[in-house]
Parts: sequence; structure tokens; C-alpha cells
Amino acid sequence: MLNGRRILAVVPARGGSKGIPLKNLQPLLGQPLIAHAGAVVREAGFFDRAVVSTDHPEIARVAEEAGLSAPFWRPPELSGDLVGDLEVLVHALVEVERTDGVAYDVVVMLQPTSPLRTAGHAAAVVRKLVDEGWDAVWTVSPTDIKYHPLKTLSIGADGTLSLFDGRGSAVVARQQLSPVYHRNGAAYAFTRACLLDGRATLPARAGAVVVDEPMVSIDTAEDLQRAESLLRARRAQGSGRS
Repeated sequence: MLNGRRILAVVPARGGSKGIPLKNLQPLLGQPLIAHAGAVVREAGFFDRAVVSTDHPEIARVAEEAGLSAPFWRPPELSGDLVGDLEVLVHALVEVERTDGVAYDVVVMLQPTSPLRTAGHAAAVVRKLVDEGWDAVWTVSPTDIKYHPLKTLSIGADGTLSLFDGRGSAVVARQQLSPVYHRNGAAYAFTRACLLDGRATLPARAGAVVVDEPMVSIDTAEDLQRAESLLRARRAQGSGRS
């Protein structure tokens, strides 16, 4: 509980990942990705409940070993490639509230595929949500200006190269470009009403916590290697502090 709010952590971890089979169980510095999410929950210390949403028995088993509960199974219709976060979060919230007999004020999504997340990131989105009255708060990272949307190109069916957004033709210097950000998958916080009544994960009143340190969202084997290198360096730096 934080500031009187009952807080539920949901760790979505289906078994049918295509790029890396059983991606959520892949080891990172000797621990499955989902165990890193469980460690953040324990370190944060303010979650009233932390559950895994999965359709796979081995993921459920490993999640429970990491301190996450598996009180329900994610149904097949919510386990496909094209299912959005909203449907998964609403299902988890409804199932847990039915089981527990209580209402949760805040839902925090912690994806196992963002293993550089810290307990501080999770706390930051919850505090911003509660203290400033947002309906949702996401962690985001600054996007390199070289990849600004107004500089993005597309290739047509006939092979023609053009600006993806025609407004980019007016850009001649980087100073004309406003900063933009991208989601990094570290932590998302939502009010109960945002999910159940508003049926949105990016509502009109959504805030952001900007994360400046490197983050990696795991989609490929190369992402795993990069995340492991960054995490190893972070731990070495931490152990070197006096």
C-alpha cells in the first residue's frame, strides 16, 4: 500500500512468444527474466498483491518461485500475438478482485522483458500517479534526435523513397525538432477506473516518468546479450561504491 492506495502488480508472461521461444523464462545473469520482475516487486515493498498472467504452467511455476502468485490462468483468447495490454490487465484485475474480495486502487504492469527496471522505476510511476492525480503514468526514454518521427522515411510498394510525414520537408536543422520519447517497458501505472471504466492504457490524462539511463526491451537474442552486459556493468558499478 502507498499513500492509502491498495496496489496490484501484474506481470504479463504468456508462453507463446515467437522471436525467442518461452522468452519470459530466458536466463539473464543466472535468473529467468520473470524472476527479475519478482525481485523488483520484493524490493519495492509497497505492493499489496503481485500476480503473473500466464497460460503456461512452467512460467507459472517459476513465477511462484520468484514470489509472484498465479491465482488464475490466462484464457487462450487473451494469449495470441495481437492481444493488447488492456485486455490482459482488465482480465487480471477482475480475476484477482473476485478471488480476493477487495478492490485495488492502482494496477502496475511490470513486463518481464524489461529486466533493467528497478524498484525505483516502479515507485516513481505510482507516486506520480497518486500525487499528481494522473489516470495513467508510463516510463519513457528520450528518443535520439536522429530517429525523430519527422526524419523518418518510408519505401512505397514501387520502391519510391519518401518522408513518412510530409511535415519533415520543412526541417533543415535539428534545432527545429522538439524532443520526443518512446516507451521503454519498465513500468506502467493505471488507476482502477482507467482500466475498468475508461478502457484505456493511454488515456487523455496520462503522465510520464522519463528514464535517462539505458533500457532494453527484450525481443531478440541480441537484446538479451545487451541487457546482460548493461546489468553486469550496473552491478559492478554499484558494488564499487563506498
